[in-house]
Amino acid sequence: MLSEVLLEEFEVLESIYPTELSKSSERDIQIDVEADEVEEGLASLKLTLDVHYTDHYPDALPELSLVPLEGDVEQGELDDLLEGLIKVVSPFSPGEENLGMAMTFTLVSHLREQLTSLVQSRDARQKFEENEKERLALEEEERRTRGTPVSVESFKAWKAKFDKKQADRKSKEEEERLKGLTAKEREEYKRMNTRLSGRQLFERNRNLDEETLLEEGTVSVDISQYERTREEEEEEEEHITFSDSD
Repeated sequence: MLSEVLLEEFEVLESIYPTELSKSSERDIQIDVEADEVEEGLASLKLTLDVHYTDHYPDALPELSLVPLEGDVEQGELDDLLEGLIKVVSPFSPGEENLGMAMTFTLVSHLREQLTSLVQSRDARQKFEENEKERLALEEEERRTRGTPVSVESFKAWKAKFDKKQADRKSKEEEERLKGLTAKEREEYKRMNTRLSGRQLFERNRNLDEETLLEEGTVSVDISQYERTREEEEEEEEHITFSDSD
């Protein structure tokens, strides 16, 4: 037989939740609970609170369970919501004064607040993740456009790597070129490549003078022997005589 307290509670609940409440038996009800005060554009959450009243109710907690109705709710979130409801009416919680009196309305109100907080925390987490993703993308773009700072050590390392790459490439090209030559042509090619250029000679000895650079067999000419001053030419002109026949 239902207690008078429970019968009175059913009447009150049916008046408060005319469309949300349904009864499956004399001791089992279901109330649909939805988050309230949800900002426009946010996905709301809706659960069904199953309540089974034992013979010891309201001096003992009813048996509670949650069933998702609208929106995605993970099992861990359901467990947290249910734990929060139990704490509200637990004898060892600040809500212990609810024992011995109707507590279903208190449970529904608390569940609605929990759902609202869950929706808001989801929205805050999503915005944080989006902002963090944007921040990381901006930092990556900045690093890409700024490039890597160059120090003496990093330049030397790059130069050594670059020189080795160039030397390897040149060596491969030489090998490919020599493959198509005869033995005599290869010897001539090697001899030509071992001859020092003028720049190499200059870098080997920066004190080379003109005599060092002259080829063997070249005759030196003293140009001073052929230089004549203007005065000498005028003196010669004064001593020139012409005959009458001229």
